[in-house]
Amino acid sequence: MDTTSIPPKLKEEIKVEDEKGKDREKDIIAPTTSTMIHRSSSRPQLDLSGAAIQGNFEERDPAILLPNQSDDIFHLALDIGGSLIKLIYFSRHEDHLVDDKRKKTLKERLGLSNGSRRSYPILGGRLHFVKFETRKINECLDFIHSKQLHRGGIDPRGWSSEAPNNDNAVIKATGGGAYRFTDLFKERLGVSLDKEDEMDCLVAGANFLLKAIRHEAFTHMEGQKEFVQIDQNDLFPYLLVNIGSGVSMIKVDGDGSFERVSGTNVGGGTYWGLGKLLTKCKSFDELLELSQRGDNKVIDMLVGDIYGGMDYSKIGLSASTIASSFGKTISENKELEDYSPEDISLSLLRMISYNIGQIAYLNALRFGLKRIFFGGFFIRGHAYTMDTISFAVHFWSQGAAKAMFLRHEGFLGALGAFMSYEKHGLDDLMAHQLVERFPMGAPYVGGTIHGPPLAGLSEKISWMEKFVQKGTEILAPVPMAAPRTTGLGGFESPSSKGNTLRSDDAALNVGVLHLVPTLDVFPLLADSRTYEPNTIDLSDHSELEYWFTVLSEHLPDLVDKAVASEGGTDDAKRRGDAFARAFSAHLARLMEEPAAYGKLGLANLLELREECLREFQFVDAYRSIKQRENEASLAVLSDLLTELDGMNEESRLLALIEGVLAANIFDWGSRACVELYHKGTIIEIYRMSRKKMQRPWQVDDYDLFKERMLGSGDKKPRPHKRALLFVDNSGADIVLGMLPLARELLRRGTEVVLVANSLPALNDVTAMELPEIVAEAAKHCDILRKAAEAGGLLVDAMTNIQDLSKDSLSSTPLMVVENGCGSPCIDFRQVSSELAAAAKDADLIILEGMGRALHTNFNERFKCDTLKLAMVKNQRLAEKLIKGKIYDSVCRYEAAAG
Repeated sequence: MDTTSIPPKLKEEIKVEDEKGKDREKDIIAPTTSTMIHRSSSRPQLDLSGAAIQGNFEERDPAILLPNQSDDIFHLALDIGGSLIKLIYFSRHEDHLVDDKRKKTLKERLGLSNGSRRSYPILGGRLHFVKFETRKINECLDFIHSKQLHRGGIDPRGWSSEAPNNDNAVIKATGGGAYRFTDLFKERLGVSLDKEDEMDCLVAGANFLLKAIRHEAFTHMEGQKEFVQIDQNDLFPYLLVNIGSGVSMIKVDGDGSFERVSGTNVGGGTYWGLGKLLTKCKSFDELLELSQRGDNKVIDMLVGDIYGGMDYSKIGLSASTIASSFGKTISENKELEDYSPEDISLSLLRMISYNIGQIAYLNALRFGLKRIFFGGFFIRGHAYTMDTISFAVHFWSQGAAKAMFLRHEGFLGALGAFMSYEKHGLDDLMAHQLVERFPMGAPYVGGTIHGPPLAGLSEKISWMEKFVQKGTEILAPVPMAAPRTTGLGGFESPSSKGNTLRSDDAALNVGVLHLVPTLDVFPLLADSRTYEPNTIDLSDHSELEYWFTVLSEHLPDLVDKAVASEGGTDDAKRRGDAFARAFSAHLARLMEEPAAYGKLGLANLLELREECLREFQFVDAYRSIKQRENEASLAVLSDLLTELDGMNEESRLLALIEGVLAANIFDWGSRACVELYHKGTIIEIYRMSRKKMQRPWQVDDYDLFKERMLGSGDKKPRPHKRALLFVDNSGADIVLGMLPLARELLRRGTEVVLVANSLPALNDVTAMELPEIVAEAAKHCDILRKAAEAGGLLVDAMTNIQDLSKDSLSSTPLMVVENGCGSPCIDFRQVSSELAAAAKDADLIILEGMGRALHTNFNERFKCDTLKLAMVKNQRLAEKLIKGKIYDSVCRYEAAAG
């Protein structure tokens, strides 16, 4: 049972039966009175500060995390339309803050304070998105009741019959059904519907998404999806076209400032109503699926039909342009049953979509608006519908305007209703605090299965649930449609049409928004507006295919390591198989449509893999390997430091850079390097690599770096004030490569901040692991010991050292901060607040490893001196990026950007 759904006022402690049948205690910590936010008894308060997409969900639309949400909010909002009910519900979780002595010392060094941050656990959560057909409202009511959403989200298994009923419970709702079904909600659930204005909600929901989500808006032309980054300062005005049963067109001038300027009664209800009569379809989605296999030329009269197959070039009409929807049926002696339902559905879809697109453009022209956003459940992510609307806007504007679509298109009203629990602006929401994660098909978390009640395992649940309950049986989640070619004008046989309805690829299309209020933009970016982390361009299909092959070939070894990390149990093997199938399906899905999850780069693929591992409960697949390699490297560190100390300053600096490059060879993410592990021990391979460090390297700016560090002649440069060292792998990489370099900087009076991953990724070292590694290394080195004491790294880690030096706080500190991510790469648009604070006084950045210095950030400039160090362990990358070969070295130095 998910204890986070029980308010503190019900129970201080609860016992939860775990999967093995043992009782375990779980504390629920109530906020102190002094830090409580004032809440009105009549209007539960919604804390939207820091909103993001996260988690797992059973529908195709992502969940939004509200990390600062309080615990006494009603967890439900509805948009009840004529055709569909859109439901958003809130589930919360606890996040226990860690504030140990090391963190306290770090905050003091970086000038950080808790400020207004709460001293008790932040209660966060997710927004889940679900839809029902309005005619099946009883199923919706059953769903709400099954989750006790009308009672604050209490898990029904923990619901006490003695608990008082809340007869005054009110949930927010918008849409016509909020009036129509008021009595039914009161009768079935005992709740009242607090009705919010439909237009207010639509606009509030759209503004929230366009401001907060980086890849919310996109264009869709001839099967090609392209995401559009909207400048928040240049968002307004725009035209919002909401296509529900009917169509509303709203001119939006700002938050809370809008006007409904037009509309049409020919909308989604028209398509569904006529389609039902003409094709006998039983559902809207069935009607859309028919259109996938249709040919509108059988029914529609085209310009070419009138002009003998020729264009009407004088007025710019091609032969394939529709002259009259359904016009061809006039001259044919056929009855309804003589036409295929597929052709009827497609013709009907094009007729209504073209009409909506044209009217929308004319209204945009009327008010001088360049941006037109389309939303509503008529679209449903259906590629051909979007293509048709886009074509109409492009045609009538002669290319001057573009149709744009929203990922959460159908939930604008429901989201606005949810936000209305507390009226306020959205200016405090920062786009960089919203992190998008993609559902892997495993909403099985903490022993709780998320989703509606199941009548049987044949119902749509999740891969993980099927593994837990039925062993190794897994259903393929993604129907793969064969690629199609685009016909004349892009609309005869569009690439977005296939044998499978694209919108039903559902759970893999859209991510989940996590709100992470501790993320910031890295302040040392030369230009954060134009920053693009990805170096590899995956828009090239051959490039995409190559990297997919690399990831697929590495998958068996990764699964073996993951299963071994969990003790090789049968459960671990099942989850390992599930992970492999899930990740493979994602790769296949992205091969079919690279933009399915947003703008795609190599960094996104690598992060997707790590997220998939974590979702199938593999916390750290390489932990045992990392531990062995750390121990082996620490055993020879003392000898290396002695060797370095015997060199003069110039020789030592070169040896240190060579050491970083040589040690960076140890990378379990590289197939070429994995083969090296079979040829010798970690130390033997390191020594072999050192011997081959012959200059000049393929990218060799070492002399520039040496001049900055040592100067030339009698002129000695000032040392850097603070260096940020972005470390890469565990073992020799950190111990024999980066720590000796950090030691040299400390020796020169430069503060050093080791920046490591917040979460594990392959064999990368994490910020949680680094203090122990530094503590062990400090046993062999007085410089490291004093610096670690000053930086607070030895407070908890080195309990065996009793006589901490009195002057430690006056020494040059060595600190560790987490970078805010769990990937081999780094996106500097989203880093931890600790790292952002550390960067304010930094004047040197050292990016180490392929992920951070080559896959991402190789071409990016920073406001301070930057050194990028990596050994290239991929032949394709070597050829594309540095015109070299595998095992070539990169030493790229760039002075601070002006």
